Amino acid sequence: MSSLIEKSLTEIYSMLMAGEATAVEAVKACLDQIEKTEPETKALLAVCVEEALKLAAEMDEKGPDSSKPLWGVPVVVKDVLATKGVPTTAGSKILEGFTPFYDATAVARLKEAGAIIIGKANMDEFAMGSTTENSAYKTTTNPWDPSRVPGGSSGGSGATIAAGQCFAALGTDTGGSIRLPASFCGCVGVKPTYGRVSRYGMIAYGSSLDQIGPMTRTVEDSARVLNVIGGHDNRDSTSVDRPMEDFVAALSERTDLSGLTIGLPEEYWGEGLSAEVSEACRAAIAKAEELGAKTVPVKLSMTEYAIATYYIIAMAEASSNLSRFDGVRYGHRSKDPKELIDLYTKSRTEAFGDEVQRRIIIGTYVLSAGYYDAYYRKAAQIRRLLREDFLKAFESCDLIAGPACPTTAFPVSELTADPLQMYLMDIFTISLNLVGMPGMSLPVGFGKDTNMPVGLQLMAPAFEEKTMLQAAHILEKSLPKLPKVKI
Repeated sequence: MSSLIEKSLTEIYSMLMAGEATAVEAVKACLDQIEKTEPETKALLAVCVEEALKLAAEMDEKGPDSSKPLWGVPVVVKDVLATKGVPTTAGSKILEGFTPFYDATAVARLKEAGAIIIGKANMDEFAMGSTTENSAYKTTTNPWDPSRVPGGSSGGSGATIAAGQCFAALGTDTGGSIRLPASFCGCVGVKPTYGRVSRYGMIAYGSSLDQIGPMTRTVEDSARVLNVIGGHDNRDSTSVDRPMEDFVAALSERTDLSGLTIGLPEEYWGEGLSAEVSEACRAAIAKAEELGAKTVPVKLSMTEYAIATYYIIAMAEASSNLSRFDGVRYGHRSKDPKELIDLYTKSRTEAFGDEVQRRIIIGTYVLSAGYYDAYYRKAAQIRRLLREDFLKAFESCDLIAGPACPTTAFPVSELTADPLQMYLMDIFTISLNLVGMPGMSLPVGFGKDTNMPVGLQLMAPAFEEKTMLQAAHILEKSLPKLPKVKI
């Protein structure tokens, strides 16, 4: 493994600015690591070898540009984000061969900041899944243990970071799809406040839930990427027009956690939580208390309804969003259909995977006449009550903390035959998507039984990423560093 690939994003950027490494050397180090690890990890759906090397050479010729906060840094983006000139499939056969002519806003902002896109990350088809086993192309494995899943739907993004293939990756989070793979793969994953990062150019799953965020090795790296991709965008009607803070600069404003109150919801620390995850997360909370934080119990009593509420709303929105993939304008088209309806039916049946079809069917059902009031309207009401739960909890604390997932990464294929059990993996993450608030997963150690990474989830009020990142940064520096993955 090249010594360069062991560096954090912040470290490699400093080396690039100081002339201690070139952009070409950074790209080659990543490409060499991809060649070495990809046969087993299967994290990427596309690798931009020639394009990345050419751009890096051009950048080196001009010299480092300190006005660009990601100058020369190789990054990977999830395959749900439109990337100009690079195949973008959302992990689905129905978009096989589709190459966008434009960049998603988040991708464009990475490029403007000097980042070099070296690949597209594998994912669950249309971001529907928690393990990346629902990809139509390949099953990504966890670099810590290839017999286990990397989480999902941004499993490719988490695995590419853990495998040392790049210095940062973009994921998307609809119900925990950044935080879950970050927890399973031992990296930092941040889901920003809904509206903080433009969704323009992202292939939608659940439009009121989806959010783009960074996955990196350190909290400071995530803060640096969030600085770049965040901010208002006129092309996205859900983008919030408010000033962006400098999250990297804010990290140095705190030296300890004194004056900070962390809420511990009893619903996140009880039945269903594995002993090894509980032990690692409680040890991290104890460390936060040593650093000056005060902990208080809080109630999130609507948590028991979150799974049902989320899947009704998410599947309803998926049914609507995926109706555009009809086999007519782009993507897969069935051969020799008898007539138009037959074309629609065959194209979608042939190209959508089982999980996507399941969610479309359920979503169509809950939106249909006679069932809308009983299901969708009721879910929308519960969503409001869930938000009130969080607002009340934040009256007594600055942040809320709990496990990112009830377990560590489990074996490949263990839950594929039981969709309901798979859905329950999101119990600690989905609420934040329903209420639009920010959250992140921070690696806090390993489970004693499985020897797999454990992630602690920090949650904050809307647009309070600054406090969340500050606390995570201080805690991160006080916890033992995870070793490098041995591949």
